[in-house]
Amino acid sequence: MRVAVISDIHANLEALKQVLFDIGRSNVDSVICLGDTIGYGPEPDPVVTMIKDLDIPCVMGNHELAVTDQDYLQWFNPLARKSLLRTIELLSGKTINFISGFKPYLIRHDCRFVHGFPPDSATTYLFQVSEDEMQHTFKQMKERICFIGHTHHLQIIDFNGEVITRTPLTQSIVNLNRKNQYIINIGSVGQPRDGNNHAKYVIWDTSEDNIQVKFIPYDMVSVVNKIIAAGLPIGHAFCLL
Repeated sequence: MRVAVISDIHANLEALKQVLFDIGRSNVDSVICLGDTIGYGPEPDPVVTMIKDLDIPCVMGNHELAVTDQDYLQWFNPLARKSLLRTIELLSGKTINFISGFKPYLIRHDCRFVHGFPPDSATTYLFQVSEDEMQHTFKQMKERICFIGHTHHLQIIDFNGEVITRTPLTQSIVNLNRKNQYIINIGSVGQPRDGNNHAKYVIWDTSEDNIQVKFIPYDMVSVVNKIIAAGLPIGHAFCLL
Protein backbone atom coordinates (compact mmCIF):
# COMPACT_ATOMS: atom_id res chain seq x y z
CA MET A 1 0.00 0.00 0.00
CA ARG A 2 1.31 3.43 -1.00
CA VAL A 3 -0.31 6.35 0.80
CA ALA A 4 0.27 9.98 -0.16
CA VAL A 5 0.02 12.33 2.83
CA ILE A 6 -0.48 16.05 2.21
CA SER A 7 -0.91 18.94 4.64
CA ASP A 8 -1.14 22.72 4.99
CA ILE A 9 -2.32 23.50 1.47
CA HIS A 10 -3.41 26.94 2.68
CA ALA A 11 -5.66 27.79 -0.27
CA ASN A 12 -2.76 27.46 -2.72
CA LEU A 13 -4.55 25.85 -5.66
CA GLU A 14 -1.53 26.00 -7.98
CA ALA A 15 0.61 24.03 -5.53
CA LEU A 16 -2.16 21.52 -4.85
CA LYS A 17 -2.70 20.87 -8.57
CA GLN A 18 0.99 20.11 -9.12
CA VAL A 19 1.16 17.86 -6.06
CA LEU A 20 -1.93 15.94 -7.18
CA PHE A 21 -0.45 15.61 -10.67
CA ASP A 22 2.70 14.12 -9.16
CA ILE A 23 0.64 11.81 -6.95
CA GLY A 24 -1.26 10.67 -10.03
CA ARG A 25 1.91 9.38 -11.67
CA SER A 26 3.42 7.88 -8.50
CA ASN A 27 1.44 4.64 -8.22
CA VAL A 28 -0.38 5.78 -5.08
CA ASP A 29 -3.32 3.83 -3.62
CA SER A 30 -4.83 6.57 -1.46
CA VAL A 31 -4.40 10.17 -0.31
CA ILE A 32 -4.93 11.65 3.16
CA CYS A 33 -4.88 15.35 4.09
CA LEU A 34 -3.78 16.64 7.49
CA GLY A 35 -5.76 19.87 7.47
CA ASP A 36 -5.20 23.61 7.00
CA THR A 37 -6.61 23.43 3.50
CA ILE A 38 -7.44 27.14 3.90
CA GLY A 39 -5.92 30.35 5.26
CA TYR A 40 -3.17 32.64 3.87
CA GLY A 41 -3.82 31.69 0.23
CA PRO A 42 -6.16 33.15 -2.43
CA GLU A 43 -8.35 30.20 -3.45
CA PRO A 44 -9.82 28.50 -0.37
CA ASP A 45 -13.12 27.49 -1.94
CA PRO A 46 -11.60 25.81 -5.04
CA VAL A 47 -9.06 23.98 -2.87
CA VAL A 48 -11.68 22.57 -0.51
CA THR A 49 -13.92 21.72 -3.46
CA MET A 50 -11.09 19.75 -5.05
CA ILE A 51 -10.45 17.86 -1.80
CA LYS A 52 -14.17 17.10 -1.59
CA ASP A 53 -14.58 16.08 -5.24
CA LEU A 54 -11.59 13.74 -5.04
CA ASP A 55 -12.97 12.25 -1.82
CA ILE A 56 -9.69 12.85 0.06
CA PRO A 57 -10.15 12.25 3.82
CA CYS A 58 -9.07 15.33 5.77
CA VAL A 59 -8.59 16.10 9.45
CA MET A 60 -9.38 19.40 11.15
CA GLY A 61 -6.59 21.97 11.12
CA ASN A 62 -6.37 25.09 13.26
CA HIS A 63 -7.41 27.27 10.31
CA GLU A 64 -10.53 25.17 9.74
CA LEU A 65 -11.27 25.48 13.46
CA ALA A 66 -11.19 29.26 13.20
CA VAL A 67 -13.61 29.24 10.27
CA THR A 68 -16.10 26.85 11.87
CA ASP A 69 -15.83 28.36 15.37
CA GLN A 70 -14.74 32.00 15.25
CA ASP A 71 -13.85 31.98 18.96
CA TYR A 72 -10.61 30.39 17.74
CA LEU A 73 -9.73 33.58 15.81
CA GLN A 74 -8.32 35.03 19.03
CA TRP A 75 -5.73 32.25 19.02
CA PHE A 76 -4.06 33.70 15.89
CA ASN A 77 -1.68 36.62 15.50
CA PRO A 78 -3.19 39.81 13.97
CA LEU A 79 -1.92 39.14 10.44
CA ALA A 80 -3.19 35.55 10.37
CA ARG A 81 -6.49 36.71 11.87
CA LYS A 82 -6.87 39.30 9.10
CA SER A 83 -6.19 36.59 6.53
CA LEU A 84 -8.78 34.29 8.08
CA LEU A 85 -11.46 36.98 8.13
CA ARG A 86 -10.88 37.50 4.40
CA THR A 87 -10.86 33.71 3.91
CA ILE A 88 -14.29 33.45 5.53
CA GLU A 89 -15.57 35.99 2.98
CA LEU A 90 -14.15 33.86 0.14
CA LEU A 91 -15.79 30.63 1.33
CA SER A 92 -19.32 29.57 0.45
CA GLY A 93 -21.70 28.44 3.17
CA LYS A 94 -21.70 25.00 1.59
CA THR A 95 -17.91 24.78 1.86
CA ILE A 96 -17.88 25.94 5.49
CA ASN A 97 -20.49 23.31 6.28
CA PHE A 98 -18.31 20.65 4.63
CA ILE A 99 -15.23 21.78 6.58
CA SER A 100 -17.16 21.59 9.85
CA GLY A 101 -17.40 17.83 9.32
CA PHE A 102 -13.64 17.30 9.49
CA LYS A 103 -12.61 15.04 12.39
CA PRO A 104 -9.75 15.87 14.81
CA TYR A 105 -7.85 12.76 13.75
CA LEU A 106 -8.06 9.73 11.49
CA ILE A 107 -6.85 6.16 11.89
CA ARG A 108 -5.97 4.46 8.62
CA HIS A 109 -3.72 1.45 7.91
CA ASP A 110 -2.97 1.17 11.66
CA CYS A 111 -1.55 4.70 11.54
CA ARG A 112 -2.70 7.98 13.14
CA PHE A 113 -3.19 11.19 11.16
CA VAL A 114 -3.61 14.49 13.03
CA HIS A 115 -2.90 18.13 12.21
CA GLY A 116 -0.87 19.34 15.18
CA PHE A 117 0.14 16.66 17.65
CA PRO A 118 -1.20 13.29 18.78
CA PRO A 119 -3.58 12.14 19.91
CA ASP A 120 -5.93 14.80 18.46
CA SER A 121 -4.65 18.38 18.76
CA ALA A 122 -5.07 20.81 15.87
CA THR A 123 -3.27 23.61 17.71
CA THR A 124 -0.23 22.12 19.50
CA TYR A 125 3.05 22.73 17.68
CA LEU A 126 5.69 20.04 17.66
CA PHE A 127 8.34 22.44 18.97
CA GLN A 128 6.20 23.14 22.05
CA VAL A 129 6.41 19.53 23.25
CA SER A 130 9.05 18.66 25.86
CA GLU A 131 11.06 15.44 25.80
CA ASP A 132 9.09 14.08 28.75
CA GLU A 133 5.78 14.89 27.05
CA MET A 134 7.05 13.32 23.85
CA GLN A 135 7.99 10.08 25.60
CA HIS A 136 4.63 9.99 27.35
CA THR A 137 2.84 10.51 24.01
CA PHE A 138 4.73 7.68 22.35
CA LYS A 139 4.00 5.32 25.24
CA GLN A 140 0.29 6.17 25.14
CA MET A 141 0.03 6.02 21.34
CA LYS A 142 -1.32 2.67 20.16
CA GLU A 143 -0.21 3.23 16.59
CA ARG A 144 3.39 2.82 15.45
CA ILE A 145 3.32 5.88 13.18
CA CYS A 146 1.62 9.26 13.41
CA PHE A 147 1.75 11.79 10.58
CA ILE A 148 1.38 15.49 11.46
CA GLY A 149 1.67 18.93 9.83
CA HIS A 150 1.08 22.40 11.34
CA THR A 151 4.69 23.67 11.66
CA HIS A 152 5.38 23.60 7.89
CA HIS A 153 8.78 22.04 8.66
CA LEU A 154 9.73 18.51 7.62
CA GLN A 155 10.92 16.40 10.54
CA ILE A 156 10.93 12.79 11.71
CA ILE A 157 10.89 11.86 15.40
CA ASP A 158 12.02 8.33 16.16
CA PHE A 159 11.41 6.53 19.49
CA ASN A 160 13.09 3.19 20.15
CA GLY A 161 11.44 2.69 23.53
CA GLU A 162 14.16 4.59 25.40
CA VAL A 163 15.64 7.39 23.29
CA ILE A 164 13.97 10.04 21.13
CA THR A 165 15.79 11.21 17.99
CA ARG A 166 14.69 14.25 15.98
CA THR A 167 15.93 14.54 12.39
CA PRO A 168 15.09 17.09 9.67
CA LEU A 169 13.78 15.58 6.46
CA THR A 170 15.04 16.40 2.99
CA GLN A 171 14.04 15.23 -0.48
CA SER A 172 14.84 11.55 -0.10
CA ILE A 173 13.58 8.07 0.72
CA VAL A 174 13.80 7.27 4.43
CA ASN A 175 13.70 3.66 5.61
CA LEU A 176 11.88 3.06 8.89
CA ASN A 177 12.69 0.57 11.65
CA ARG A 178 9.78 -1.78 12.29
CA LYS A 179 10.70 -1.93 15.99
CA ASN A 180 10.43 1.83 16.48
CA GLN A 181 7.61 4.38 16.72
CA TYR A 182 7.50 7.57 14.68
CA ILE A 183 5.93 11.00 14.58
CA ILE A 184 6.51 12.39 11.09
CA ASN A 185 5.95 16.03 10.17
CA ILE A 186 5.36 16.13 6.43
CA GLY A 187 5.79 19.86 5.81
CA SER A 188 3.47 22.04 3.74
CA VAL A 189 2.03 21.92 0.24
CA GLY A 190 1.08 25.58 0.07
CA GLN A 191 3.39 27.56 2.34
CA PRO A 192 6.71 25.85 3.21
CA ARG A 193 8.82 27.56 5.86
CA ASP A 194 12.00 25.49 5.63
CA GLY A 195 14.01 27.62 3.22
CA ASN A 196 12.82 25.76 0.12
CA ASN A 197 9.63 27.08 -1.44
CA HIS A 198 8.65 23.97 -3.40
CA ALA A 199 5.42 22.22 -2.39
CA LYS A 200 6.14 19.31 -0.01
CA TYR A 201 4.40 16.02 0.64
CA VAL A 202 5.31 12.40 1.43
CA ILE A 203 4.46 8.94 0.13
CA TRP A 204 4.34 6.23 2.78
CA ASP A 205 4.98 2.74 1.45
CA THR A 206 3.58 0.30 4.00
CA SER A 207 5.11 -2.74 2.31
CA GLU A 208 8.62 -1.33 1.95
CA ASP A 209 8.27 0.46 5.31
CA ASN A 210 9.67 3.75 4.07
CA ILE A 211 8.62 7.30 3.33
CA GLN A 212 9.52 9.25 0.21
CA VAL A 213 9.74 13.00 0.69
CA LYS A 214 8.74 14.89 -2.46
CA PHE A 215 9.57 18.49 -3.45
CA ILE A 216 7.28 19.76 -6.22
CA PRO A 217 7.76 23.02 -8.20
CA TYR A 218 4.80 25.19 -9.20
CA ASP A 219 4.03 28.70 -10.47
CA MET A 220 4.66 30.72 -7.30
CA VAL A 221 4.51 34.13 -9.02
CA SER A 222 0.95 33.39 -10.13
CA VAL A 223 -0.05 32.63 -6.54
CA VAL A 224 1.62 35.80 -5.25
CA ASN A 225 -0.38 37.87 -7.74
CA LYS A 226 -3.60 36.10 -6.75
CA ILE A 227 -2.97 36.76 -3.04
CA ILE A 228 -2.51 40.46 -3.70
CA ALA A 229 -5.59 40.60 -5.96
CA ALA A 230 -7.68 38.84 -3.31
CA GLY A 231 -6.90 41.54 -0.75
CA LEU A 232 -4.99 39.21 1.57
CA PRO A 233 -1.98 40.38 3.61
CA ILE A 234 1.00 40.94 1.29
CA GLY A 235 3.29 39.23 3.78
CA HIS A 236 1.58 35.94 3.00
CA ALA A 237 2.39 36.47 -0.68
CA PHE A 238 6.08 37.25 -0.59
CA CYS A 239 6.90 34.48 1.89
CA LEU A 240 6.30 32.09 -1.03
CA LEU A 241 9.17 33.48 -3.11
